[in-house]
This record gives sequence, structure tokens and C-alpha cells, in this order.
Amino acid sequence: MTGTKKGISACELQRQLGYKRYNTIWDIMHRLQIVMGKRDALYQLTDMVEFDEGYFEKEVSKQTKSILKRGKGSQRQSNVAVMAESTPLEDIETGKVSRHCRYFKITESINSKTFVFSDKSKSYVHMSDYIEAHLAEKSSKETTSETLKWVHIAISNAKRNLLGVYHKIKGEYLQNYLDEFVYKLNRRNLNSIFDRLLVASVYPYWHTND
Repeated sequence: MTGTKKGISACELQRQLGYKRYNTIWDIMHRLQIVMGKRDALYQLTDMVEFDEGYFEKEVSKQTKSILKRGKGSQRQSNVAVMAESTPLEDIETGKVSRHCRYFKITESINSKTFVFSDKSKSYVHMSDYIEAHLAEKSSKETTSETLKWVHIAISNAKRNLLGVYHKIKGEYLQNYLDEFVYKLNRRNLNSIFDRLLVASVYPYWHTND
């Protein structure tokens, strides 16, 4: 699982390992995905954060496919909060401002002293009650490409990754797959994710609230 920055299916792992029991491989993969999520949950995004929603498709039964709504709000779509910790950087010579991204989150974990950038969705009207400041811009092509650049790149890459590797994903396991994607994304500059996952696997998470 850590040998590639992209995801790998249980079927492909079964083929590579030559192991007969698919359910065992699937179970171990999900246990490791849960560990990845727990590890990233220890950290909070700070300073300036881009925030938006991503809609990820999940498996639905054949009996209900014909009665589902289409597009935004469809029962086959899971609404996921996606955040990217980014810092505006200005080129001294040209004066052009760009954003440098550090870490990503697909959870609710965010520091209360954070500046959050988002679009003007009605879902975010009370966000300023929980953070330092909330700056909302009307959704547009410029907002997508500049203000919320990195969060939209993360959403796009996550969708492409999940669709390219997995045939279908049940809603109850979607968070596990997203946790794996974000865990690898946040460690994209490391030489070995395997070593970090070993440490994450033995960390006593049940003591974090003590």
C-alpha cells in the first residue's frame, strides 16, 4: 500500500502476494487505512486554510438506481469537507501572488485561530463562530483557480484516484479510502511512507485525550 503514491485495490494486492484469502487482505487494508486516518487526526490545520465541499460517488443498490436524483444532492453522492493549508506567496520581481500548499484534511479538524477561505455557500454562514476569520468569495472561475486552487486540486485528484483504482466504494468505507489518499498526499515529499506507517500503526491513540 505504501509502495505507490496512488491507491491499490485488494484484488491487485491479492494478485501480487499470491494469497488466496481475499477477505483477509481486504480487512488488513482497511485496518491500515483507519490507522492513517487516526494519525492525521492528531494534527490540525493552522494559519490560512482553503475550504470547500467535494461530492464523491458511492455504491448504491440496483433496486434504487432508477429512483435516485441526479447531480448535486443525489443519494449516490457523499458530501465531504475538504481543506488545504495554504500560504500566499508574492514574487518580488513580478508582484504576482501564488499559494504554497503544505497539508490537506478531509475531516473536521481545524485550529480555532485559523483564517478560512471558501465560497459563499449557505452552508458556511456560521463558520466564523468557530475560527479566527472567515473570508468568503462568490464562486467563479477565478475563485476556483486562485483563492481555492489547492483544495480543488485535491478534490479532483482524489476523485480521479478512487475512480481509477476501485470499481465501486460503499458509503460506509469511503472515509477509509479518503484517509489513505490524504495520508499519502501529506507525505508526498518523503522518501519512505512505509517507515512512517509503521510508527503510526503502534501509536497509542487511546491516550490522546488524556
